[in-house]
Amino acid sequence: MTTDPVTGTTRLHVGGAAPYDVLVGHGLTGTLLAGLPAMLGEDAQRVAVIHPRTLVARATALREALLREGYDARTIEVPDGEAAKQAEVAAFCWSVLGEAGFTRSDAVITLGGGATTDLGGFVAATWLRGVRVVHVPTTLLAMVDAAVGGKTGINTAAGKNLVGSFHEPAGVLCDLESLTTLPHNELVSGLAEVVKCGFIADPRILELVEADPGAATDPTSPELRELVVRGIQVKIDVVVDDLRETGGSGGHPGREALNYGHTLGHAIERAEDYRFRHGAAVAIGMRYVAEVARLAGRLDDETADRHERVLDLVGLPTGYRADRWDELHAAMKVDKKSRGNTLRFVVLDGLARPTVLAGPDEELLRTAYERIGTPAQSR
Repeated sequence: MTTDPVTGTTRLHVGGAAPYDVLVGHGLTGTLLAGLPAMLGEDAQRVAVIHPRTLVARATALREALLREGYDARTIEVPDGEAAKQAEVAAFCWSVLGEAGFTRSDAVITLGGGATTDLGGFVAATWLRGVRVVHVPTTLLAMVDAAVGGKTGINTAAGKNLVGSFHEPAGVLCDLESLTTLPHNELVSGLAEVVKCGFIADPRILELVEADPGAATDPTSPELRELVVRGIQVKIDVVVDDLRETGGSGGHPGREALNYGHTLGHAIERAEDYRFRHGAAVAIGMRYVAEVARLAGRLDDETADRHERVLDLVGLPTGYRADRWDELHAAMKVDKKSRGNTLRFVVLDGLARPTVLAGPDEELLRTAYERIGTPAQSR
């Protein structure tokens, strides 16, 4: 990791078979955009910018900048949020690429949050069996999670991200200025993935939040910038060693560790028809697996209790409706992290010591949920 003393842009390198860089800084149309042509590749002639309708103005500005650089650039507007992650939306994007004559040397840019990144990455992965994609995440969630690591996917009626592929980007541009326009709840939602990184790998993240939760939720603060960089670095460290989630070494679960809190979180999202913020669902999921690990004798009380305390500090939820257990339990059984009929949960054996708990007792799971259950009218 290096930071340019002139521009202030931080460069994080992702190694492996298809190496790329993640740039974190300010000014998409300035210092960050300067790195875009190298990411697109010298042979790229056509570029498609996939974006949600809420970012029409920014997508248009990016297209115009690409036109000035000599690219045949166009925009593809998709629905906002999880509504974009549908097979028919992907098919629409493919039709645009086909009509424009996109070849294997051309490229896709995603501009938006995690859903746009997942969809656009999937479109790039499947068009001609794979074209270059550069992610320009505009939310905290997308910066620290969806844009790095090469996972792409769309949803089906059976669950979230059940159709997808691994397709690493050619580069990632994180413009921190975009965070200043985010609704506060969206920024807080993204912090769930950052806090997750603190519990599974980098406790300094938790210390920064505890020391000044106000700064942690201030998009202009140096503390939030450090949290973003640290969160991205955790993900890089994990995915480089286990790109396709086949397992880590030395007892570490590898990339599966990044699913901490996601098993219940995804079930909540499905129960809410994907209208529930991803980060909020994952926050509840983290509190839940902390209770699972405590009941299983894997996690000490202090670390288990710290989950609720840290999440509360930034305004993330830690409980969900007590009357939804049966529905959520059924949804977890079809989660892609399950093996056959065996439920798997990423849990902690201690701070920054993730492991996998497979096939826990059903009564233990129910009891853990009772500990986080809230009255039916509460959300």
